[in-house]
Amino acid sequence: MKTKTPISTGDRLFAAPPLKFLEDGGKTRAEAYVCFAGIEDERARRIGGGLPEEVTAAADRWLAHPKAFDAKRAEIALLPIGEDRLCALAGVGPIRTLAARDLGRAAAAAARALARRTPRAVAFSLDWGADAPDLPLETAARRLAAGAVEGEYRFARYHSRPSPVFHPELIFIGPATREEQVRRAIREGAIEGATLNQIADLANLPGNAATPEFIAESARRLARETGLSCRIYDAAALRKERCEALLAVGAGSRRAPRIIVLRYAGSGKAARGQRPIALVGKTLTFDSGGISLKPGAGMEWMRYDKCGGMAVLAAMAAAARLGLPIPIVGILAAAENMPDGGAARPGDVVRTRSGKTVEILNTDAEGRLVLADALSLAADFKPSATVDLATLTGAARTALGVEASALCTEDDNLAAELTAAGEASGDRCWRLPLWPEYDEMLKSSFADLKNIGDGSAGAIAGAAFLKAFAPSDAPWAHLDIAATAWLEKDAAHRAAGATLSGARLLIEWLRRRAAVTSQKGTET
Repeated sequence: MKTKTPISTGDRLFAAPPLKFLEDGGKTRAEAYVCFAGIEDERARRIGGGLPEEVTAAADRWLAHPKAFDAKRAEIALLPIGEDRLCALAGVGPIRTLAARDLGRAAAAAARALARRTPRAVAFSLDWGADAPDLPLETAARRLAAGAVEGEYRFARYHSRPSPVFHPELIFIGPATREEQVRRAIREGAIEGATLNQIADLANLPGNAATPEFIAESARRLARETGLSCRIYDAAALRKERCEALLAVGAGSRRAPRIIVLRYAGSGKAARGQRPIALVGKTLTFDSGGISLKPGAGMEWMRYDKCGGMAVLAAMAAAARLGLPIPIVGILAAAENMPDGGAARPGDVVRTRSGKTVEILNTDAEGRLVLADALSLAADFKPSATVDLATLTGAARTALGVEASALCTEDDNLAAELTAAGEASGDRCWRLPLWPEYDEMLKSSFADLKNIGDGSAGAIAGAAFLKAFAPSDAPWAHLDIAATAWLEKDAAHRAAGATLSGARLLIEWLRRRAAVTSQKGTET
């Protein structure tokens, strides 16, 4: 789990926190404690136990004051415990609907609130099972641990004053900690959180730093660290591969595009002979809109257009670190969409790697063009299933707001798997229809397809376009993370910037697929 090689000049190394497990924390001496509280009958009350009496007593005294603390999701109150310790009282919302996502966000918010005090050890209670009997303890523990680690994150690369380092020991307390499956879930959550923090430093870099070439070299270094294989297609290789759609998107930039292919063989005998899972990510390092120039307001956020690829990169690294027994291929299609004399024009027709032609009516609908060539390349690996992630359409935000990503697939089983993984991981998604009738809006008089629809159902039109290039002999799904991949300002549980939406969902989905594979291997 250790590395000496940073994956970005942000220089964040992978570092999972030290963990400790205790059945009874009554005499635990930590600099800080996290005590969860929820809403029941319109009143806030503490849930769980196992922490020192003076900690729970302080929390109960605070909760006894009406309106002192409402226990809303990710609400935090810092309470002094004696002269040198703190209790972070963390809200989880209504107890009867408590979800793993709520615990994860509460733990992250608590970690963010404690960060300025930089305690060396933070203790969490796992003794709240009786308060949430319908919430699987392993799932909740995994999210709690991941949230606690993600809450440490700060993107401070461009600050002249260094931020204090906050990387405490995490102590988990409760009878359940004697169970190895719970400990394993906590370890997995900590690895996931540390991986996401590492990749977030890359995802948050602006376009002048995170060029396609830089992304490719960062992925290569990460591959060396985690044991992945890595192949990078530069401009010459892309021309040889006939990736005209991707090359057209990058034609207006001085930064040549790249395709990055990462391969994980899978651990153990169970992985041998399996068809890999393919993960494909849109990785636009900056999106000006090209000739179809975006409005100036908010364009600075377009560094986030690489976040589909960042989610894939995080999932690949986490899969390797978790030693999942399934083969996986990750493909990042990286380009910069800029306007100049060589840029693609509205009305241009390009031939994609698959042989299909596309009429470009809007150069700002570029994500589907780079993914068209990447999905064609994914088909060469004969995947058992393919999932692509992209910050593709503003229409996804219009349809669902910022609480869920849009999911499109024709496969009911894959839809169910991804939706369940999203609920368990906190990366919610909601399925939109992908009926054949939507294909009609993409017909062109001058090519096989046009790259925008008729102005309606924009998120579905993007997915319908991608469907034409997805591997045809296995299930495929598209996740539009345009509304969920970026925070414009700090939230209680997360710093502004890249959220790595979709990465948690992918990791959970891969973990569940791996568990099925392991079970089948045991049965045979």
